[in-house]
Amino acid sequence: MKHNISIHDSLSREKVSFEPINSPFVGMYVCGPTVYGEPHLGHARSAITFDLVFRYLKYCGYKVRYVRNITDVGHLENDGDEGDDKIAKRARIEQLEPMEVAQEYTNSYHVMMDKLFVMRPSIEPRASGHIIEQIEMIQKIVDAGLAYESNGSVYFDVLKYNEKEPYGELSGRVLADLIAHAGEERRTLEGKEEKKNSFDFALWKKASPEHIMRWNSPWSEGFPGWHIECSAMSAKYLGEQFDIHGGGMDLLFPHHECEIAQSKASNHVHPAKYWLHNNMITINGQKMGKSLGNAINLSQFFSGDHPLLKKAYSPLTIRFFMLQAHYRSTLDFSNEALEAAEKGLMKMINGIRTAKSLEWNSEGATKIDDELNAEILKACAAVTEGMSNDFNSAKSIAELYNLLKSINSIKAGIISISEFKEETFNLLVNTFINFNEHVLGISDVNINNDELFIPMVEAWMETYREARAEKNFGMIDLIRAKFKAMNLIIKDSKVGSEWGYQE
Repeated sequence: MKHNISIHDSLSREKVSFEPINSPFVGMYVCGPTVYGEPHLGHARSAITFDLVFRYLKYCGYKVRYVRNITDVGHLENDGDEGDDKIAKRARIEQLEPMEVAQEYTNSYHVMMDKLFVMRPSIEPRASGHIIEQIEMIQKIVDAGLAYESNGSVYFDVLKYNEKEPYGELSGRVLADLIAHAGEERRTLEGKEEKKNSFDFALWKKASPEHIMRWNSPWSEGFPGWHIECSAMSAKYLGEQFDIHGGGMDLLFPHHECEIAQSKASNHVHPAKYWLHNNMITINGQKMGKSLGNAINLSQFFSGDHPLLKKAYSPLTIRFFMLQAHYRSTLDFSNEALEAAEKGLMKMINGIRTAKSLEWNSEGATKIDDELNAEILKACAAVTEGMSNDFNSAKSIAELYNLLKSINSIKAGIISISEFKEETFNLLVNTFINFNEHVLGISDVNINNDELFIPMVEAWMETYREARAEKNFGMIDLIRAKFKAMNLIIKDSKVGSEWGYQE
């Protein structure tokens, strides 16, 4: 089945047609978290972005193998080759084993992503579980003459690699500038003199006596560099070349640039056909940072327990807010923006409930309105066209709101169902429901994170309808007050009473 999907490829810096290497199979690798702290908005944006890509490709009929790793070793402070391992440092602070820290924050990451309705990847490999594959890949690079051993550590020789392949092709970094900058640097950090050039990067690091996490290798007892893990694991599970490599824009350099160099040095091929990068997040116009007092983790958003938050926001509100912006645009969080997203989400949720309540019937048939049917077909097509244009969820959501107007008009009796052709009516309802639930991950069931919530509300509604029939105004007022406290409303009409979410 042919799908006209276009994506913005970070490597070519152009929007290109998406043509899988072996359609209908798609291989996608996304850099997951380094598990040394509580999940934050940056984790959420990347996870939601590529969850959206994963969902849409499956919606289009592709068979997707989605690999998202867990970094539990080798990621040093400041993303460099010196300093403490982020997980080992946290282990010392908390007086735990490093793998205890990694497991604790991996569990926390999973809990938070589940709350955000991020689907689990097909495979979730850990760096510490693939040391053998990393050592093998490093050996291939050494054998190719593009890496060198120094005091038990192994470094990638960027200058030698650049004689054959362009280093900096993804990020646009010019090697001459890196060389000039290197000449100005003072080599003050211990061990930095091991490198031929400061911009060479570590493939393997010899462990210092106090370093906790270490493995045997041909060069020393040590640990792998941060970049090599993704190259080794993506090749293991997706092959030497796969379709999509994704991650945050902050990983473009040096992490993804180094991945390309490693893969081409060892496997002689670009690891990914397409590179996708989601943009960054700010809070009230400022970059997030502990020093600025605006570092808010996800659990704080969900509880409202932070001085910058006016209230708690549901995980689905956070998800919907992120989906309202294109993944390549910057995204600024504020209470005002989140409250607006919350209102928009409630409209969408109410729309899903309304759409599910509509049924086709041809009673009281009037003349088919050809113009109306044509408009609906065009609007349904526009929903998928938005996502097919570089996964533009913002555009698709705008088009879904257009469909919602028709759904609400049918419910209110402004438009008669009999004005539709049956296939047009079914397309309208199914597009609205399925695109929200299966592509955007927005569902009326998901809003409360409580499977007993809707049955409880429905039970109260039965009591309300009985009270209304019996003109029991005390009970009516009591139930209305209870619903208002839960941000729910009750709508009475000639055909009965229904409940919905306060918009």
